[in-house]
Amino acid sequence: MRTIFSKVKLKGWQIMLLSVLVLFAVVAEMMLPSLLAQMINSGVTNSSQSKIFILAAVMAGVTALACIVNFLSVRIASRISTDFSAALRGQVFEKVQSFSAAELDKFGTASLVTRSTSDITNVQNFLVMLLRIGILAPMMAIAGLIFSAATGGQVSSVLTVAIPVLLVGCGIVILLASRYSIKLRQKLDKINQLFLESLEGVRVIRAFNKQKAEGQRFGKANADYASTAMISGRITSLLLPVINVIFGVTTAAVLGLGAHYIETGAMEVGSLVANSQYISMVLMSVMMLALVIMMFPTAYACAGRIAEVLETETSIRDGSFSLQKRPLRSTVEFRHVTFAYPGAPEPILKDISFETHPGEITAIIGGTGRGKSSILKLIPRLYDPLFGEVLIDGINAKEYAVDDLRTLIGYVPQKNILFSGDIASNLNFGKSDGTQQDWQAAAEIACAEEFIMKKKNGYHDRIAQGGTNLSGGQRQRMAIARAIMKKPEIYVFDDSFSALDMKTDQILRKNLKAAMKNATIIMVAQRVSTILDADRILVVDDGMIVGQGTHKELLNTCSLYREIAEIQLGKETI
Repeated sequence: MRTIFSKVKLKGWQIMLLSVLVLFAVVAEMMLPSLLAQMINSGVTNSSQSKIFILAAVMAGVTALACIVNFLSVRIASRISTDFSAALRGQVFEKVQSFSAAELDKFGTASLVTRSTSDITNVQNFLVMLLRIGILAPMMAIAGLIFSAATGGQVSSVLTVAIPVLLVGCGIVILLASRYSIKLRQKLDKINQLFLESLEGVRVIRAFNKQKAEGQRFGKANADYASTAMISGRITSLLLPVINVIFGVTTAAVLGLGAHYIETGAMEVGSLVANSQYISMVLMSVMMLALVIMMFPTAYACAGRIAEVLETETSIRDGSFSLQKRPLRSTVEFRHVTFAYPGAPEPILKDISFETHPGEITAIIGGTGRGKSSILKLIPRLYDPLFGEVLIDGINAKEYAVDDLRTLIGYVPQKNILFSGDIASNLNFGKSDGTQQDWQAAAEIACAEEFIMKKKNGYHDRIAQGGTNLSGGQRQRMAIARAIMKKPEIYVFDDSFSALDMKTDQILRKNLKAAMKNATIIMVAQRVSTILDADRILVVDDGMIVGQGTHKELLNTCSLYREIAEIQLGKETI
């Protein structure tokens, strides 16, 4: 709780105004039993209708005033909690945006979604209850005790037993229920994870007829969550009966003692009625406070999960070196780089060294899972190496501010992600102020103009979330066009031609070479035909570079490359 309230400050003047309004509401409500006692003692007992009407009018006015004040206090409390949750959600979003891939892997998508939505909503609900009832209940309890002692005398002594018993009973129930709060959040994360997996992989699930198996897997997690929630619910359900029993016994004791004192003449009927109402208010305030406390374990668990996100420092830190002071341009160099993913038992890359310059195409080829894509992820600092250096324009990449570094790079990831909107808005991810002329130029280079112009609305045709209304090859060309829009100094293509047919692949590579004469291109490829004209080919096996050179050189010097080429192109062709 301390962390999130230190990150998002509540406005003191709003809390002060709310406290004043709640105090007015409490004073107004406390006046009603006293006015009722006067009505009974002075008006009803003496049959004075004028006094009854006057007191009734005063009570109606006080009630109306209390309603107005309560309405204003509820509105202010709701505004405070809504603003707080909006600011907190914004901070969580910004923090997640700053995470490196390592932190994203640590939390997982499903957990981050739950923390930024459901968990913040629970904290918001607790805060609005705390601001309303958390301020109201103590004031009402203290005022009720004072007025009860003033009007009831010995009758109010019942509270000295009732309140401790009520607190102990509620405390036990709350303590038992709190043990399940964190467990429920963790099980909810699991449900969200399975649900996201089933949505993202719905085509695969249907293709393999695994709907039943996935349903069973989700059902098991859902049943586990339900059983834990039911146990927590059963414990929580004990709270109301405990309160009702104590409330009933206390009321009976008050009326019994009051009847005795009235019979002996030590107390008036009106005073007993007023005192019973004050005691009811005290017990009601304790009950309301117990309900707020009941929400605390869940809110505390949610706040802890949110704080965990806010307190996590990204492993990718900004440097201070200015881009204008770079000694070189469009140059990438790896010097004895070793890299391992967080938690991995051994490095995925081992002693990687190479250098590429402006106007050159460097291709990386090798077997599946050998570390090709991992090399590319180190260039825009999605991860940092364990050992060695990645130099961009002669300077260690860690020396640059991350935003500055990434302005130099046009990155096309292996999994092409498009965003909901239209074609133009996706292309403008590379250049926010792009015009139709820019879109057409980038699309023509990426061979995307062909299918875009067939769309009903052209560049303003709708793109579904994730680009699911486009084919794999269309998504790849859109992602390439998006990178071209940026006009960076360094292009990084992570297996970005795999979904293209041979003809489109050839035309696209020709376009890239003609349009990017002064840029550096680094690409991962699976097809030898894609990299035949590369200036440098790196052959990667088991995280190491086992061959480096042109296509012709590698055919003679690298057995692995020759084997791949023979399989893909045929021995006769080679």
